[in-house]
Amino acid sequence: MLQTTIRKTVRCKGIGLHSGKQVEMVLRPAAEDTGILFSLHTGSGSSFLTPTPDLVVATSLATTLGNGEDSVSTVEHLLASVRGMGIDNIHVEVRGKELPIMDGSAGPFVYLLRQAGIRNQAKDRKVKAIRKEITFEQDGKFVKATPYNGFAIDYTIEFAHPQIGRQRLSLDITPEVFGDNLAKARTFGFLKEVEYLHENGLALGGSLDNAVVLDDYGILNNDGLRFQDEFVRHKMLDFVGDMAVLNMPLYGKFEVFASGHALNNAFLKYVLSQGEDYIEERVLGSGTAKAAKKVHEPSVGAVPVPA
Repeated sequence: MLQTTIRKTVRCKGIGLHSGKQVEMVLRPAAEDTGILFSLHTGSGSSFLTPTPDLVVATSLATTLGNGEDSVSTVEHLLASVRGMGIDNIHVEVRGKELPIMDGSAGPFVYLLRQAGIRNQAKDRKVKAIRKEITFEQDGKFVKATPYNGFAIDYTIEFAHPQIGRQRLSLDITPEVFGDNLAKARTFGFLKEVEYLHENGLALGGSLDNAVVLDDYGILNNDGLRFQDEFVRHKMLDFVGDMAVLNMPLYGKFEVFASGHALNNAFLKYVLSQGEDYIEERVLGSGTAKAAKKVHEPSVGAVPVPA
């Protein structure tokens, strides 16, 4: 199985969730073994950032990456699109401090990537693969990972709201499945939270145009839901994006309950810190995955529940 990149450069503009201002993003092809590379254009110049779990500097409202000097917010929908569509290497140029929120889903990004086209490259694909079962739990929420020759997710959410309740979805993530079943699911929030954020100068770009908004009883969007279970689909989409902060695709089967950006990132940090036991790097050659090397990362504080 070969690495991939996009065939041609594509770009888009849109409103940023946090600032409410227009931002621009350009997607360019990248060489083998580049991974996902961000170049952040600021008033004082440019800086480069390759996502890793340690560079996730904020998880409130969205996932933010930072290198100590520059940062970029709301990256999870694009990262989910890149990994979900099976792209290994891509260069993401950002003019502004965040990516455009678009319609609150990954659908517009998948459209861009399809317009760009995807091509095979010369080198074999590299992945990080779960090699031993582990359950990571905090406050009753958990991520359970088991070995699997692919990327599969069984996700459950539970909200005390009449329009949500308990929802569960299981999918084996392939480009076709991601594009058809997850990409168009929008982010969601509650009216009281949205009003509080706006009053405090936060989420200034958030609106009914880019989120499903609920009051105490129902959905405020005139067009309703895109899927009956759009809420769990979007949470699964976010999980795909949060796992994509690794420097290569992740293989495993993941059972997830009520997780969010913070727990997803804490799970990744813990698994990497215990890499000799739980994760290994593999090269996917012609038909058979072969182990390349084990991953070693510095230890972090976490609450694992070993299998």
